[in-house]
Amino acid sequence: MSISRVLVMPVTVAAVLTLAACGDSTDGTATTAAASGSSAEAAPAAPAGPPPATPVEQPPEYLATTAQVTGDTGRVRYDVTVPQVEGGDPEVAAEFNESIRAALQDQIDGSAGERFTLESRPESGVAHIGSRVLSGLLVTSWNADPPGAHPTPVVATVVIDADNAQPITLTTLFPDLQAGLNRLSEESARLLPATAAGADFERSGIEPTRQNFANWLATPAGMEIHFTDYQVGPHAIGLVQVTVPWERLRDVMAPAMVGVVAS
Repeated sequence: MSISRVLVMPVTVAAVLTLAACGDSTDGTATTAAASGSSAEAAPAAPAGPPPATPVEQPPEYLATTAQVTGDTGRVRYDVTVPQVEGGDPEVAAEFNESIRAALQDQIDGSAGERFTLESRPESGVAHIGSRVLSGLLVTSWNADPPGAHPTPVVATVVIDADNAQPITLTTLFPDLQAGLNRLSEESARLLPATAAGADFERSGIEPTRQNFANWLATPAGMEIHFTDYQVGPHAIGLVQVTVPWERLRDVMAPAMVGVVAS
């Protein structure tokens, strides 16, 4: 009986050890950790790619168009095609269109006491649509009623800031207006000899006054100045214009306006 007990004890201990070992090998946590460690060493994580690009907001798109404006005040008869825009920011488009019509109304109200007619001229149009600016040119043909010797072109321009739907004037453009006008006069004197006005252009037409430089357009190339009939030369030379590069005006311009008018 004693021998039998001694033989049973080792068998029991071995069975317990075997069960313990089996329990360790089937431990889910231990197996997962080992597998994870092995996987990390075999396939390191791929480096993160660049962040997605931020979408660039596109400026509103405007479409150049026209409108026919006709009427008879009893003193003035008019039949004029005026430049207009559609689409884009409704507030900006409305300001541009209304400003063009107001410019035409100024022409209708002009020449007090005289009877005359106003008709379209081919130069009129939406001169430039930029990402931040709209420029429009209105040119009509003024003729005495009854007709005189020849019709006279009448010029008006409109420049609208597309950022805030406000007109851009010479005062907006030049913080020191007189400094700006002086520069425009100097640049016009430099550029006019290469135009139909020639080297003998009329100097009084480029004196540094607001009236002499009232008609201008914003274009990427620069400030496009339109001189009225007889302003820098005789009627026979037609309308004259020069373009002053923005770079030559930068030091007298409002810094915030440089990117707007050059767009």
